[in-house]
Amino acid sequence: MNSGSSSISGVVEQEGSTTPEKNAVEVLDLVKTFDNGRIKALDGVSFEVPKGQLLVIIGLSGSGKSTLLRHLNGLHLPTEGSTSVLGKDVSSLTRKELRSLRRDVGFVFQQFNIVGRLTCIENVLSGALGRIWGPRLSALMYSKNMRSEAIDQLERVGLADKAWQRTDTLSGGEQQRVAIARTLMQKPQIVLADEPVASLDPEISGQVMDLLVQCCIEDDITVLCSLHQVDLALGWANRLIGLRSGKIVLDTPVDESLSQDDVMVVYQQLDPEGDKTGEYLETFEDSPS
Repeated sequence: MNSGSSSISGVVEQEGSTTPEKNAVEVLDLVKTFDNGRIKALDGVSFEVPKGQLLVIIGLSGSGKSTLLRHLNGLHLPTEGSTSVLGKDVSSLTRKELRSLRRDVGFVFQQFNIVGRLTCIENVLSGALGRIWGPRLSALMYSKNMRSEAIDQLERVGLADKAWQRTDTLSGGEQQRVAIARTLMQKPQIVLADEPVASLDPEISGQVMDLLVQCCIEDDITVLCSLHQVDLALGWANRLIGLRSGKIVLDTPVDESLSQDDVMVVYQQLDPEGDKTGEYLETFEDSPS
């Protein structure tokens, strides 16, 4: 699943200026501060993501990964700089325009963000709320076609037989698969995934990531995903970006020349004092063979 791009940024070079048709995401000189400017979470971040790319953002805790992703659907607004998603300047959008953009940008969270007391099909159907008018209080209030579509999405993630089962009775890996099916039900052009398998064991993590990536490839969805499990990134990403203290310190395509040892060196550079060695060593030692 490697891009084969020769560009160090992983962006396919074309003649002419950058256009919304070429890139799904454009970030320019992005700065984000908190606590009245005393904490700088992002510090001059700039990059572009062409449509269809599978991008992984790595970095130790506190490096700015989650903050960066949350700028791409308007959950955070820049202190300085800009973020453009699907050709739209996110910070300049009205509430109505932002709601419209969010219909095209799915978000997969680490803690799943599903409603446990609802059935799997009800959770998945909620992904279609941006496409219909009015509230829906149960699965039977959706059209037959939509219920069939939700079953199809559950089938894709291997859970069609549990469509009418309460979601809180499922394992963690199954709950995250329901969350993925819900996101796909949204029919997004972009999926943002914020450490989506951090709470799962290594074997289940690999299965869930393979599933997420395969579905996004089938649907031609652009993916930006933050991960600690670097072996997963090397397995399917087109491109790897590394953050340290809110700055990009690595931007490289993922191909046969990039090894785990290379990434280990990067993590050691991110943590020169060795204060967070457990974060990245455990990742590799626990990786499935």
